[in-house]
Order: sequence, then C-alpha cells, then structure tokens
Amino acid sequence: MNSSESKVKSKLILSKNLNFNDKKLKLIDLFVHDLLNFNQKYNLISKTSEKDIWNRHVLDSAQLINHIDHKNFNSLSDLGTGGGFPGIILSIFYSDILTFHVKLYEKSQVKVNFIKGVIDKLNIKNVYIYDNDYQSHIIDTDYVVCRAFKKLPEILRISRETFKKPHKLIVMLGKSAQEEINKASKGMIYKYKLVSSITECDSKILLVDAK
Repeated sequence: MNSSESKVKSKLILSKNLNFNDKKLKLIDLFVHDLLNFNQKYNLISKTSEKDIWNRHVLDSAQLINHIDHKNFNSLSDLGTGGGFPGIILSIFYSDILTFHVKLYEKSQVKVNFIKGVIDKLNIKNVYIYDNDYQSHIIDTDYVVCRAFKKLPEILRISRETFKKPHKLIVMLGKSAQEEINKASKGMIYKYKLVSSITECDSKILLVDAK
C-alpha cells in the first residue's frame, strides 16, 4: 500500500470508526504536513515511517480514544510525546471538549518547540506542553499514556511514584507484550487488560488500573 492509499484508508477509519469530523481531520492534515516538513531537518519520527505516517502514527495514536472515558474523566498526560504522538492527535479529537485537558511531556527542546508551534497554529485550547518536568512533583491526572517512551518496569515505577492515584495507565507495546508484562510485574500485583492494536496485529495496548 502506497502513502496515498494509506492516507485514504486511515482517514476513512478515523471518520467512520473513531468519529473524527471533517474539521478535526483538517487539523490532522495540517499537523502531518508541518511534521513532515520539520522532519527533513530534525528527527521527529523515523524517516522510514514517513510514507506510512497516517497508519503507523496517526491512526495508531487515534485508536486510544476507544480506551478513554472523557465523559467521566477530564485529564490525560502523554509522557515522552516526541513529535506529538499520541498527544496531539488526542488533543485534536478532544479539542471541542474544553473541560478535557491534555498534558504533553517531552525532554527534547527541539520537539517541545515544534509542539508549541503546532499548538499555536492549530489553535488548540485544551493542550499544554511541559519540558519533561513530570518527575519534579506529584501530578494529578486521570490517564497516563505512553507510546515508545521507556521500558515497562520504568513506566510502572513512574506511575507509582509520580502520579496521584487512582489513575489509568495506557501503554502501547509490541509483539512481546505479555513477556514484558510478566517480567515487569514480578512481585507486584496489577489489575490489567491487554487488547490488540487496530493498526498492527502483533502490537498490543496495555490498560492498567493504578490504585
């Protein structure tokens, strides 16, 4: 599948299955356009994934809305958002719900500057970017989301030590997800659920109730 076909197919799923309206799809178009331009000079995403950006990054991020209850909860934190996946995609989806706040954390100043420019250009009011200061204080948030962030044991440690409880932890994992969970949770008890990704059959999404 070429990049054009991937874009068309992904947009159809975003619209029909995930309820992204035309306005939100246009915002994603602008975001992707700017990211690909910026990526020519700075490494926001892998060059090899550019052609499949709509499936591998956009749709992969957007599917998380299936696991977020924005009616009963009002905040989400994306750790190590990188070029804005999944944080910017999620903030676009929730952009018309001003009571739902999306917080992005990133240590790379280059990426932080890019994200700030995107937020200003798209005029998204419910998203905030922080310079990786999530470990400097206890954070009160309903959802913690991690995509290509750190190894699972470190993510679980950060969840325990940095975020107020209760909260829900969402971690995107690869095909060795169950093995990673078994190793990471040794000696600890977690109530979790493992679901399949809609973009890659071998990839999984780990849902943890951190209480």
